[in-house]
Parts: sequence; structure tokens; C-alpha cells
Amino acid sequence: MTRPDPGTRAVAERAGRELEDAPALDILAWAAETFQDAFCVTSSMEDAVVAHLAARVRPGVDVIFLDTGYHFPETLGTRDAVAAVMDVNVVTLTPPRTVAEQDAEHGPALHDRDPDRCCALRKVEPLRRGLSGYRAWATGLRRDESPTRAGTPVVGWDERRGKVKIAPIARWTQRDVDAYVAEHGVLTNPLLDDGYASVGCAPCTRRVAPGEDARAGRWAGRGKTECGLHG
Repeated sequence: MTRPDPGTRAVAERAGRELEDAPALDILAWAAETFQDAFCVTSSMEDAVVAHLAARVRPGVDVIFLDTGYHFPETLGTRDAVAAVMDVNVVTLTPPRTVAEQDAEHGPALHDRDPDRCCALRKVEPLRRGLSGYRAWATGLRRDESPTRAGTPVVGWDERRGKVKIAPIARWTQRDVDAYVAEHGVLTNPLLDDGYASVGCAPCTRRVAPGEDARAGRWAGRGKTECGLHG
């Protein structure tokens, strides 16, 4: 029997159903076995939980990091620490234009005037190019993070990119993440201990107040909740 193309929507949707209740390690083991070198993990370097999980089933796995040019120094430091101490291959993607070049073309502080456009130029397009050599990618999305992520499948089909998208910790809560970090000594961004519940680009991220949604500090006051990487 001919093995079905693992990049098809049908395979992704079937895996999503079959692995819905599976542990995160089993989901990642399926992805690593199915796609092998055509599988990668993406990380914002808010923490290294998914990278750590993936390295347990596929040592040396590629971990994709988007350096937008606007990151906090702590985020870049977390990336460097992950690359130094974990059994992963950190691959840093950069936009085709530097921040200065973007300012010259679109005007300064595009993130304030048109944050969707800024995210498209500095995140969405670089990730599209960076994922071109892979058939599947894993992300740290969780259903409890926001209403827009509540329906995240553990394995699904990324229509826009034509790839399988894996969210191995989609069913986890923040308590689960904290427990895993504590048990395994996983690296986390120092900003998480300084009032930031979700870490993105510095101009568009602020600390959150007690009781606020974890993503309330992203694009605060702009009516924007997602950068465009996930839909």
C-alpha cells in the first residue's frame, strides 16, 4: 500500500482526532516520526517548553525564531541560552529589511500606525519563507490563552502555508506549563518574572495588571490580539 502523503489535510485532520487526548510527547513523537527532517518547532522565546519537549523525542530538532528587530534584550538572551544549553538547532529568521530600512520606506514607528502591516512585514512573511523547507511545524499555542485560540487542534492543517501544524500543548493550562518548567528546569524569558504575561516585540508589549488576560499586554489599546502568524 502506498503510504499517504503526510502533508495532506486528511492526514492532519485524522491525526488531530486520534491524538486529541494524547500526551504532548506522544503528539510530538508522531510528528517527528512522520516528518523527520521536514519537521520543526517555532518559538517566540517566551519559554522553551515546546522546544524542550520536541528535543526529548527528536534531539537536534530545528527551532525557528523570528528576530523582528524589535525584541527585548531578554528575549534575545533567552534564544542564545536555549541554543547554548539545549539539544536543539536554533534557526534565526530575519525580515528582508532592517528596522531602519523599513522606517525609510514606510515611515517611522509603523507598529504604532499600522501594526497589522508591521507584523506582516516582520513576522508573517519571514516565517512563510522560513517554513518553506518544512512540511510540518509545531507551536506553543494553548486553548486557555485567549478566546481566539480556544479551538486550537493538537494537529491541524495550516491552509495558508499548506503544511501540517502541531500544537502539542494546546490542552495545557498555565499551571501545566509552570509545573513542566519547574520539573525539568526549562529556560524561560526573565520578563515573565517582571510583570509580563506574554512577550512579543518591545514597542507592542506591556506588563499586565493583576486579573488581566495573559495577552492583554499585547498591542494594548489597539483592538488587535494576534500578529497574524496563526490565522
